[in-house]
Amino acid sequence: MGLLTFSINVTLDGCIDHEVGIADDETHAYYTRLLEESGAMLWGRTTYEMMEDAWPAVARGETDAPPALRDWAVALEATPKYVVSATRQDFPWTNSHRIHGDLRAGVQRLKDETRDGVLVGSGMLATELDRLDLIDEYRFLVHPRIAGHGPTLYERGLPATRRLALVSSTPFRSGAVALHYRRAD
Repeated sequence: MGLLTFSINVTLDGCIDHEVGIADDETHAYYTRLLEESGAMLWGRTTYEMMEDAWPAVARGETDAPPALRDWAVALEATPKYVVSATRQDFPWTNSHRIHGDLRAGVQRLKDETRDGVLVGSGMLATELDRLDLIDEYRFLVHPRIAGHGPTLYERGLPATRRLALVSSTPFRSGAVALHYRRAD
């Protein structure tokens, strides 16, 4: 069974808006490495659609992009992508699959079948998965910014505090810090 890892960019004030972080080569190389070490990617429908609009064209070379972005897009293209959706049924992007019905059962099955682990990249979905005690570890890339707006990390709350154990912390040249935690409770 693989681990389910919540991985996301976050500002010092908890904002997870994808437009407020530092999107440099080091950041993209970090996420490319995480993706290559994982067996699958898991998103909610909204995040999937945002990614689907941008990255396939970069992977195919139809959109100009620096090498670090292209590497990320190529890795993403090759990775199995799972989408939790009650409404959308058609997922034409390469290696895309739908999870519907019972969320706990569907995600647990994905974890059981994905030895190299699954990355979760959607904030709202991660909150729901955390409420179901399915998330095993957290990889937050904390950016040295204060956004002053949302969406924010866990803004819908959790039923209880999560105790975490630090696995590693890695500072980036930009001042961002990659934090890796595992559940301690």
